[in-house]
Amino acid sequence: MTISNNSSPTVPAGNNLQLALATGAFAICFAVFGSVSAMMPILKKTLALNPVQVSIALAIPVLLGSLGRIPLGMLTDRYGGRLIFSIVMACSIVPAFLMGFVSAYWQLVLCGFFIGIALASFSVGVGLVSGWFPPERQGFALGVYGAGNIGQSLAAFGSPVLAAALGFRWGFWTFGVLLLVWLAVFWLKAENAPRRAPVKSFADVIKPLKDAKSWLLSLYYFLTFGGFVAMAIYLPIFLTDIFKLTPGDAGARTAGFVVLATLMRPVGGILADKIGGRRILLWVFPVTAAMAIFLACPSMVTFTIGALGMAAAIGLGNGAVFKLVPEYFPGSVGAVTGLVGAAGGLGGFFPPLVLGTIRQATGTFTLGFILLSLFSLICLAVVFKSGSTTKPKGQFASQQATA
Repeated sequence: MTISNNSSPTVPAGNNLQLALATGAFAICFAVFGSVSAMMPILKKTLALNPVQVSIALAIPVLLGSLGRIPLGMLTDRYGGRLIFSIVMACSIVPAFLMGFVSAYWQLVLCGFFIGIALASFSVGVGLVSGWFPPERQGFALGVYGAGNIGQSLAAFGSPVLAAALGFRWGFWTFGVLLLVWLAVFWLKAENAPRRAPVKSFADVIKPLKDAKSWLLSLYYFLTFGGFVAMAIYLPIFLTDIFKLTPGDAGARTAGFVVLATLMRPVGGILADKIGGRRILLWVFPVTAAMAIFLACPSMVTFTIGALGMAAAIGLGNGAVFKLVPEYFPGSVGAVTGLVGAAGGLGGFFPPLVLGTIRQATGTFTLGFILLSLFSLICLAVVFKSGSTTKPKGQFASQQATA
């Protein structure tokens, strides 16, 4: 039978405390993840790594951080964000401390793989936050939560400085300590939103993944968030390798890229609330294609324009995409977030491998940026062809439950 509106839980008007707790947790998790790329110029020199080894070491954390989002999103739908986020934070602390003892390449790869769990935390927070806010405010709330990407900036700027001032290990350990403190606060203060539907079976949880729209959103996020991750983790190498900057200078410039992309994410969510996510993506993809061409030019001026322009574009795109997830799949936010988030993470996994291979084979990164521009145009064509996407019918289209 259909549960009437009178018996359905009231949709919360919003909870800024839970939003702040989740955003803080995601930001520090992202800083733990980002400390690997921030310290890579130092690790490259210390361990005498070649471009392909550097690319693999940068990509490996993204692998678990991507694929882990799918089961974590499903677990969040079933058990709630408070428990799952706490477990993720606890599991992230261990490799963060072990990274301080790395003295061989295999240790770097192994610890880097497990530190990827910190990146996977994203899908947990989306499920937690979206439950506390009504549909008309979810674009804003998820944009604010996604601004936890600022953690990458904290690591990019802070890790090299901390390593120089306190020793190599503190480039990793500082964020591990911060995460331990935040875990304690989160466990004490975090709450799950009231459930709007009965607990689903596993078959019901994965059913939205068969909807074509979930895969379209995955394609878009593969470019927007994947582009963000790839640029954020590889910029220190670009700047130290091509333009011969110091690790500290490269870290500061990378932080600027991350800050701009992060600030634009809630703007994208707010604009998506007002004019729709698809309209924003119709602007994001051509701008991204153009900025990739600027990046391909071997000049600090054109490279800077390209990096900042791309940061603004993909930041808007990230906010727009995740406005669409709870809009199209209100009853399965965690599962769909897991899929879309995994696609975004994989978008950050492959580019470093491709760029490292291209760099070693050709001596430049130019071809890699041209490929990025072409892929952006492909995504633009898909958005045009998909037309004005409508919400899925049936059980995914409303908050009502059947029993």
